Amino acid sequence: MAFSRATAAAVVALVVLLPHLVVAVVLDVGGGVAARPCHSASVDGDAGCLSWRVMVEANNARGWRTVPAACVAYVRGYMTRGQYGRDLSSVMDQVAAYVDTVEADGDGLDAWILDIDDTCLSNLLYYEAKQFGAYDPSAFKTWASKGACPGIPAVLELFVTLQAKGFKVFLLSGRDEETLATCTSENLESEGFLGYERLIMRSPEYRGQSSSVFKSAMRKRLVEEEGYRIRGNVGDQWSDLQGDYVGDRVFKIPNPMYYVP
Repeated sequence: MAFSRATAAAVVALVVLLPHLVVAVVLDVGGGVAARPCHSASVDGDAGCLSWRVMVEANNARGWRTVPAACVAYVRGYMTRGQYGRDLSSVMDQVAAYVDTVEADGDGLDAWILDIDDTCLSNLLYYEAKQFGAYDPSAFKTWASKGACPGIPAVLELFVTLQAKGFKVFLLSGRDEETLATCTSENLESEGFLGYERLIMRSPEYRGQSSSVFKSAMRKRLVEEEGYRIRGNVGDQWSDLQGDYVGDRVFKIPNPMYYVP
């Protein structure tokens, strides 16, 4: 028996709709059973916090001091349950692909800049313990002085690769030089960051200046006064990657824990 096109279309529509009709009937059995929402409240909350995190990573959210209270659990989960690691791996894949395309000249002036906090060394334990609250210079200095920040393996792998390819690696940090230089260098050494060209930290003359201004000045000195060519720059804050002489390529490591201007 042949079907007309209209009849065939009606059959297809019935097949598509039948499962939905069955569900509707089941929900209505017993009288007045309300349809269940598509999303739970927790899922909606996570979606809102995901949007907030995207705004942070895109540098559209600026000047914030603390993780929103509603998103503390979300940020903790992001940092500890695998997604941060996957996102970091994706970033490092992009860095590795770029590194494969560049070579260091024999004059020893091809350089890379790496930030330290939450780029080379992780402060997750510190920020998690304080519920991702506002930055406290005194409390952070106490934490950093312990020299117990774990290294970030993916960045250590990049560090070793850059050295093997003949690049000079500079570690550029907004940490205070007078009080944290020794414990920072010891912490880096204990986590495998050995043989870098120079550790550059904030000297007294740059106290009170934004990270962006300070790091721009340090990069400018490397390029204009010492003749280095900055081939790449890696950091977890946009202030690591903006300003003067940022380098041929910049790579942003995810960090929804805090904001540094």
